[in-house]
Amino acid sequence: MANTDISPNGWRDPLDLEAVRHARILPLDVVQAKGNGHAGTAVSLTPALYVLFQEYLRHDPAHPDWEGRDRFVLSAGHTSLSLYLQHYLSGYGLELDDLKKARALGSLTPGHPEWGHTPGVETTTGPLGQGVGNAVGLAMSARRVHALLEPDVEPDAGLFRYRTWCVAGDGCLSEGVSQEASSLAGTLGLDGLILVWDDNRISIEGDTAIAFTEDVVGRYRSYGWAVVEIEDAEDPAAIRAGYDAALAVTDRPVFIRLRTRIGHPMPTVGGTAGAHSGAPGEDEVAATKVALGLDPEQFFAMPQEALDHARRVRERGAAAREEWQGRYDAWRAAHPEQAALHDRMRHRDVTPAAREGLAALRAQPQKAATRIASGAVLNGISAELPWLWGGSADLAETNNVAIKDARSFTPTGYAGDEWPGGPDGTLVHFGIREHAMGAVLNGIALAGYSHPFGATFFVFSDYMKPSVRLAALMGLPVTYVWTHDSVGVGEDGPTHQPVEHLWAHRAIPGLDVVRPADWVETVDAWSRALGSDRPTALVLSRQGVPVVGDAVPAGEGAVRGAYVLADATTTPDAIIVATGSEVGLALQARDTLASEGIGVRVVSAPCLEWFEEQDLAYRESVLPRAVTARVSVEAGTGTGWHRYVGTNGEIVSVEEFGASGAGDLVLAERGITAEAVVAAVHRSIASVRSDEKERNAR
Repeated sequence: MANTDISPNGWRDPLDLEAVRHARILPLDVVQAKGNGHAGTAVSLTPALYVLFQEYLRHDPAHPDWEGRDRFVLSAGHTSLSLYLQHYLSGYGLELDDLKKARALGSLTPGHPEWGHTPGVETTTGPLGQGVGNAVGLAMSARRVHALLEPDVEPDAGLFRYRTWCVAGDGCLSEGVSQEASSLAGTLGLDGLILVWDDNRISIEGDTAIAFTEDVVGRYRSYGWAVVEIEDAEDPAAIRAGYDAALAVTDRPVFIRLRTRIGHPMPTVGGTAGAHSGAPGEDEVAATKVALGLDPEQFFAMPQEALDHARRVRERGAAAREEWQGRYDAWRAAHPEQAALHDRMRHRDVTPAAREGLAALRAQPQKAATRIASGAVLNGISAELPWLWGGSADLAETNNVAIKDARSFTPTGYAGDEWPGGPDGTLVHFGIREHAMGAVLNGIALAGYSHPFGATFFVFSDYMKPSVRLAALMGLPVTYVWTHDSVGVGEDGPTHQPVEHLWAHRAIPGLDVVRPADWVETVDAWSRALGSDRPTALVLSRQGVPVVGDAVPAGEGAVRGAYVLADATTTPDAIIVATGSEVGLALQARDTLASEGIGVRVVSAPCLEWFEEQDLAYRESVLPRAVTARVSVEAGTGTGWHRYVGTNGEIVSVEEFGASGAGDLVLAERGITAEAVVAAVHRSIASVRSDEKERNAR
C-alpha cells in the first residue's frame, strides 16, 4: 500500500483524524474484552466508511427511515462493528455502552446486523453474498419507483431515486448468489448501485489465493459494470477520488475495488487470518494503539470533541432532509395523481376494483391446474396493483406469471421485441438465477414500495432457501410462486419432482406455506397473501385439479388454513386431512367409505401456519380431539403429519424419490391413490378400536 502511516494529510479537519484514530481502536477493545467477535475488517474499513458516512451518503441519523435517504448495505455482515461504529459516530443513537455490549443478548449491536432491530440497519446480513442481492433489489426498486412517479424527471433530480451503497468482502464475492445478482445488475444497467469490494485477500483459512484466484475486476467488467480502483484505503484523498469517479457514472452499476490490509495498523496480526476473528491479544491491541499515537492504557476512548465533530453530520442530514421535504411537498401539490399512486404503493393498498376482481374470479371457478388459477389472479388484478411486481427464473410462461400486456422491467431503450418494457415494467426476467432472485426480492421488499413475487419450479426452491429464510427472519411481504409441486410433475422424473420440500419449508418460522386444492383456494390464498406482512409460498400443481371449494364462503375456506370441506351426516368415524391435488383423492375415498357405512370428514388444509393462528375453538371444530381415527394424504414426505393424525393415525405420503413417467402413473406408483387412502382409514379405525378394546380389558 502506498501510504501505511496514519497522517492528517487528506482529512478535512484534524478532528476527523482524531475520530478515525480512536474509532478504529474501538473494535479491538470490544473484541478483546469479550473474547470473541470480528474486529479486523472493522479496523481497516474505518477510514473509507468514515468518508462515506460523513461526506457522501445521503442520510439523516435523527430520521433513519427518511424516504429520501441513500441505502447502505453491509453484505459482509460479520463485520457488523464496521457499521455500528459509523452509526455511533454519526449519532444514530448508539453509544459506547452499546458497542461494549456487542453480540450480547438483547443488545442493539447483535453479532450480525438485524433489520428492524437496530435503527439505520437496512437489511439483515451475515450469510455472505446475500447483501449484494439485497442491494440489487433496492436499486431495482429505486429505478422502478422513479419511473412510475417521476417519469419526466432526470434520475439525479428525482425524489425517490436514492443511491444504494453496498460493502462486500472476498467471501461475499466468492458466493454464487453475489455472482448471479451482479450479472443481473449488469444486464439491467442498474445505475445508482455502487458495490465496494473490501479487497484484503484474507479469509478464515488465510490467504484467499488458496481458493479464490480469478480476476474479480475483470469479471465485473464482463458483467457490464464500470470499475473504479482505490489502491490505498488509508488515504482520504484517494477514497474521495474513487467515490467521485463512481458518482460520475450514470449508465451502469459501479464496482469499487478498495485495497485494504485487514486489521491495519495492527503490527503482527494485521494482514493475516488472525485479524479476521477472535481476541487479538492484549499486547497486539496495545501495540496498535501505540502505532496510532494513542495511550495503550486507555480503553474505549473517544474524545468528546472528536465525537461532537463527527456528529455534525446530523446537521448535514437534517438540511438535506428539509430540502427534500420541501421538494416533496411541492411535488405532491403539483402532481396529485402521482402522489395518490405514491401513497398506494407505500401502503400496498388493495383497491376496491382489485377486490372485486378477486371476488369475480372466485365466483367463476374452473377445473384447472392451480398454477393456471394463480396466473388468472395475476392477470386479473395486476393493473390495479402497481406495487405488485416480480417475475420468474426463466419460467414465466410455465409458472404462469407472464401477465398479458404487462411491460417487462428493462433498461430504458431496451430493443427486444419479445418482451417490450422499460424501467416502469411489472415483469422481471431474473434469468436462471433462483438464488439471486430470492435475495433480490428481499431487497425490493425492503425498499418499502412493493410486494414482489418470484417464481420457479418447487423443486428449485432449494436454490432460494437461504434467501427465503432471511425473508421470514425479517418478516418481508414477498410471495413465492412455486409450481410443479409433486411427483405429479411426471415425465421430467425424480430430479424435477419435489418430495421433501413441503415440510422443509414448513420448518422455517415465519413462512406461510400454502398448497391450494383448487381454483377457489388459489384465489383465496392470493387474497390473503396480498395483505400479509410476511412471506408466503404458493405451492401450485402442474396437473389439472377439480373444483372442490366453490360452496365454501370466502372467509371460511383457505384463508383460515384448514376447514371442513365435506362431513359425515353424524359424528364422523374418521377424518381425512389433505392438501393440494390430494384433496380430490380424499373426497373419492370418502365416497367409497360412505358406501361401506363409514362416515368420514374431509378437511382441506392448504396452510398449516394459518390454521395454527386460529383460536382453539375453531381448531377443535375442524379437528375434534374425540375423533382419533385420522389419515393425512399429501404427495410428499409425511414428516410432520404425526402432529395432526396422532398415535392412531395413518399417513399416506411419498417416502422415496419419484420416477420418470406420466404424472398420474407416478402418483399411483408411489402410493398416492384413493384406494390407499381408503385402506389407511380402515387401518386407523382398527387401531382406535384395538386401543379401546385394550383399555376396556384393564
